[in-house]
Amino acid sequence: MSRIVYVNGDYLPEADAKISVFDRGFLMADAVYEVTSVIDGKILAFDGHIERLQRSLGELDMKAPCSTEDLLDIHRELIKRNNVVEGLVYLQVTRGVADRDFAYPDAEPSLVLFTQSKNVVNAPMAKTGMKVISIPDIRWGRRDIKTVQLLAPSMGKMAAKAAGCDDAWLVEDGVVTEGTSNNAYIVTQEGTIVTRDLGHHILSGITRAAVLRFAAEAQIKIEERPFTIEEAKQAKEAFVTSATTFVGPVVEIDGVPIGDGKVGDIARRLREIYIEESLKTAI
Repeated sequence: MSRIVYVNGDYLPEADAKISVFDRGFLMADAVYEVTSVIDGKILAFDGHIERLQRSLGELDMKAPCSTEDLLDIHRELIKRNNVVEGLVYLQVTRGVADRDFAYPDAEPSLVLFTQSKNVVNAPMAKTGMKVISIPDIRWGRRDIKTVQLLAPSMGKMAAKAAGCDDAWLVEDGVVTEGTSNNAYIVTQEGTIVTRDLGHHILSGITRAAVLRFAAEAQIKIEERPFTIEEAKQAKEAFVTSATTFVGPVVEIDGVPIGDGKVGDIARRLREIYIEESLKTAI
């Protein structure tokens, strides 16, 4: 059965889902996106993702394609039509269709959504942990805007794959910014969680905010500051967070085992707490 995709007001079989070759998302990567997880047919952290979407649109002077209520209806309809029990919904807004020009056109935005069914709760990575490499961060300077300019992260993923690893941590001015598609953390030998402070250099992760809140409630000390790869190699634990990874343990960096080279207790517990608490507010 063909997957159903939403394109500018229509629910279409994926083979029939089309966007103009003059769409700014295609020509200029002039587009933003969000990804929400689905568990038991319900959407996790919807409000947080839509709030960040609205911020991204505002930073780029891009029109909103529809209301928050309409977006929720579309998410639910796609989940229903595609019978998604567990997986994700991808949402993308582009500036719209216009003749090619570097100046922003006065166009109506394009809106595309699709689903992917996948195992997000019991992903093998949660038990085995991830191996990462470190690479230079070559991305543009506004990483706080969630744009579709993802070639540099894709190159990072491929570099990790070539090294026999799962992901890459990006390094700028001697310190870690984030992973290719996630926020990065270490746990010091004293049990303090350290993660990069917010700013233009990293994405303000929705899962990041929730995990830090849950960690604080569990009386775990948190430091939001830069850290180096060498500091990470000396850490007790390391992990990443993202919308579909939740909390992903990191067990090796640049070939060096982190701690005992196994999934750490704090990462494991935070993952459990995040899934449990997020399901309480899923819609």
